[in-house]
Amino acid sequence: MARQHSEQNLLYGGERAILATMHAKERVIAPLADRFLGLRVEAVAGLDTDAFGTFTRTTARTGSPLDAARAKMAAAFALRPDMQIALASEGSFGPHPAIPFCPLARELVLLVDRQVGFELVGHAATLETNFGHKVVRDAAAGLEFARASGFPEHGMIVMGLRANLPAPDLALMKDAASWADLAAMLEAVIARHGAAHIEADMRAHRNPQRMRGIRRAMIDLIRRSRSTCPACAAPGYGIADRLAGLPCAWCGEPTLLSRADVLSCARCGHREERPVAAANADPAHCGECNP
Repeated sequence: MARQHSEQNLLYGGERAILATMHAKERVIAPLADRFLGLRVEAVAGLDTDAFGTFTRTTARTGSPLDAARAKMAAAFALRPDMQIALASEGSFGPHPAIPFCPLARELVLLVDRQVGFELVGHAATLETNFGHKVVRDAAAGLEFARASGFPEHGMIVMGLRANLPAPDLALMKDAASWADLAAMLEAVIARHGAAHIEADMRAHRNPQRMRGIRRAMIDLIRRSRSTCPACAAPGYGIADRLAGLPCAWCGEPTLLSRADVLSCARCGHREERPVAAANADPAHCGECNP
C-alpha cells in the first residue's frame, strides 16, 4: 500500500515523481501533487509522448485512454529507471453519448508507485471544450472559426484535405502565434488544395480548457487517494461503475438512469453497490412513458 502520512493526510512525504508529458502538463499537475499528495513532480526530459497517439492523426492511438497513459508511463520509467513513482495523463474527445451534437471532453490522470504496486486513477468529463473543426474555402471563414474557438489563447491546426477529409500528410500547420500567422497558414493550404481543414489544437499546452480538465482529473485523483478500502485500507476506493435501471415513477419500468454506484478497490477487488438517493426516475426519462 502507498505510504500514508496521516499528520497531513498525504500519501507521501516529499518523495520525487516523474510526469510523462511533453506538453507542459506539469503546470497543473505538479502544484496539486506537491500540496495534496506530498509528491515533488518533474517532467521527463526527452520523452516523446506523440509516439502513443496524436490529435493531428499522424499517429493513431491504440487501446483505451488508460492504455495510452500506461504506455507513456512505461516509456517514462524506461528513461528514468531510478524513479519509482510516476504520473501520466490522457484526454479523449468526441460526441456526448446521450447528446450527440454536443462535444464531450474526458481527461484522466494516472499515478503508479511501482515499488509498492499501487495504481490510482482520477477522471473528469465536461462539455466545456472547444473541440471542433471546419472545412473552409477562404481565410476569412477560417479566422472566424478560430475566433469562436478562442484563438489566439487556444491554438489552431490547419490541414490539407482529401475527399473533404483532413489529410495531415498533404499539409499540417500548427503553432500560429498571431492572426497574421494563422491567415498565412490558411491561405497557403487553400491555394494548394482549394480548401483547408481547421480545428482546435487539443494539445494541452495549446489549449487552456484542456489544462482545466486535467486539473479537475488530478483533483479527482487526490479525492480518491483519501478514500480507503473498507476491506484492505488501500487508498483509491471509489466509484468504478454505475448500474442503470432506476425505475420510472409512473410505470415502474427500468430506465437508463443509474440505480446504484459500484465502488471497488483496485488492490483487493472488494466491491460494493450503493443505491442512488432517488427512489424513482422522472417519467421524462422513461422509454415507455415518454418514447
